[in-house]
Amino acid sequence: MTSALRRRTAAGAVLAVAVCGLPGSAAAQSGHTQNGTPDATSSAQSAAQSTGEATAAAKQQKDKRHGQDKKKPGKKTAPGEILGSQPSSFQYTPGQPTPTKAWTINYRSTSADGRPNAVSGTVIVPDDGRTTPRPLITYAVGTVGLGDKCAPSAGFPGGTTAEAPLVNAALVRGYAVVVTDYEGLGTPGDHTYMVARAQGSAVLDAARAAQRHPEAAKYGVAAEAPVGIMGYSQGGGASAKAAEMAATYAPELKVKGTASGGVPADLAKVAESLEGSGSAGYLLMSAVGQNAAYPALKLDRYLNDEGRKLADVVRNECVGMALEAGRGKTIEDVTTSNPLERSAWQQAVAEQLIGTERPSAPTFLYHGDADETIPHAVGQKLRADWCAKGHAVEWKSFAGQSHVGTAIQGNGPALEWLGQRFAGQPTSGNCGT
Repeated sequence: MTSALRRRTAAGAVLAVAVCGLPGSAAAQSGHTQNGTPDATSSAQSAAQSTGEATAAAKQQKDKRHGQDKKKPGKKTAPGEILGSQPSSFQYTPGQPTPTKAWTINYRSTSADGRPNAVSGTVIVPDDGRTTPRPLITYAVGTVGLGDKCAPSAGFPGGTTAEAPLVNAALVRGYAVVVTDYEGLGTPGDHTYMVARAQGSAVLDAARAAQRHPEAAKYGVAAEAPVGIMGYSQGGGASAKAAEMAATYAPELKVKGTASGGVPADLAKVAESLEGSGSAGYLLMSAVGQNAAYPALKLDRYLNDEGRKLADVVRNECVGMALEAGRGKTIEDVTTSNPLERSAWQQAVAEQLIGTERPSAPTFLYHGDADETIPHAVGQKLRADWCAKGHAVEWKSFAGQSHVGTAIQGNGPALEWLGQRFAGQPTSGNCGT
């Protein structure tokens, strides 16, 4: 059965072209013209007109998924405490059930400013008869969008979550996996997209919650088991920040290593490469995410009519429509004045820099040298920063690979590297080469 699952995983991996919302997912998540070509203008207008319906639909989905959640985060709950749980299921592609058990959970985490919040996610375990402790991977997905309907937990039962084939590759190795929806993606409020500390907390607290799940415990998810952290693109940033935070924020977790790919470690550098491009929609998504974490930034003060219309699309839709709506836009196109010229915004962006702290466990970093979304140099700089701190970094550059191509090509080596860490094999990295 395992070999058959591995073959299906390899075949299903082609679906990961939708990962991180790059070309491939836009067609699945936005409107089309009659000839099958996504129409950015009509998509944006349609989304803006249907904001009310989208918000209501997202709320209905959220209520259905988390109908058993009764507790609210507060002083009486600790990070990682389960606030609610209900059975779910996992398909790596539509119509492909897997031999797994899954639960959608709500759990306590921490916002960027230190306040308690509630985050949703999914715990998935192989239904293979194993009851003894097994490795757990806390997995951070790439960009899916800011609308609640886009949350990974919403798509797993039907096999529509873009990175499900990559998650399945961990499951067929016998690992348990917990996938966070991040703050505000599946729970109330705007998603704090690209806010490093909020994302890192969500990733670490997902692992804590999985280890406290009584049903998952029957399948070997246990506090004494080794933990790996993993993610690509947005998930690469979330996992890399979690690696920096683990020793102080969640010291009880037995983190053996972190595999992070396509890491947007420096948002300012990423913004420079994206403005006015086909992927410019990521910039407005990030602006909405920063504003969600830091309301004092008052994003709406800077947006013009076009910017406000696009912000409504971004807040309520999935990544394909957000990218189509923002295609080719510059900051000047959507604002009355550039917020990035203001000190408060500059400080907020600077706070998201990754590479300022040394992780407590080894890391595997990978990046495509033809990455058109997150410059290869940004990944190289993160490697240099961690290496300068004496950290054990295993760096792999994928020659000629795009952003999406590297997500697919790097998944296997990343899991292989984590498997070596779970097995207790030492690594010193390759900083000297």
